[in-house]
Amino acid sequence: MATLTTMDAGLVPAAELAARETMRFPGESKEYRRARTALLAEEIELRRHIERVAELRRQLPPGGEVTRDYRFEGEDGPASFADLFGDKQTLVAYSYMFGPQRETPCPMCTSLLSAWDGEAEDVGQRVSLVVIARSPIERLKAFKAKRGWRHLRLYSDVSGDYSRDYHGMTNDGGDDAAFAVFTRRDGCIRHFWSGEMGFESADPGQDPRGAPDLMPIWTILDSTPEGRAADWYPKLEYGRDD
Repeated sequence: MATLTTMDAGLVPAAELAARETMRFPGESKEYRRARTALLAEEIELRRHIERVAELRRQLPPGGEVTRDYRFEGEDGPASFADLFGDKQTLVAYSYMFGPQRETPCPMCTSLLSAWDGEAEDVGQRVSLVVIARSPIERLKAFKAKRGWRHLRLYSDVSGDYSRDYHGMTNDGGDDAAFAVFTRRDGCIRHFWSGEMGFESADPGQDPRGAPDLMPIWTILDSTPEGRAADWYPKLEYGRDD
């Protein structure tokens, strides 16, 4: 596996790259520019670290082989786990917190998937992207129509076997969000990578979340002075006072 040192070979120091930038904005002070250039160097380092982590992820040894015969109900009928790949060699599966015990789905999951729906057709050019939940497929289809989703492919894990094995279900039978990637190479399906950050690995004062963060809304809010806030979360619907 590559180390961070070898992956950094030949890179120009971030501070030097930041100093080369000539972008300026009306009315900015010298103090602002000094602070902004220092921040830019950190942003360059962040970009590099994201690339390092992605490279290390790609170099993971083969994961566990998928041997169980998972079965799903899709929008077009029954499907095996292999069917979820379609004509692709990689499968990205999101476990949606919308089990039969819920009156409504998780607002955070829904916000994420609403953003993904706009990207799903593009993502589908490279890999297979599916959304798996434990509610019956007709219920999932009805909510998809209500939400106006067009491109997400929904599957019902009726037995709960997949959700139980790949952490889309809690020990007490409740829902949990999960993000998993699988590969199909030479006829063998294997687990490649899953998000594993939860409450146990959360930093003080922060919500537990993965890295990279899958939700575009947080990327946008992280660039604002208000930030993402510790007491605000997306809702399924907003009234005039929200």
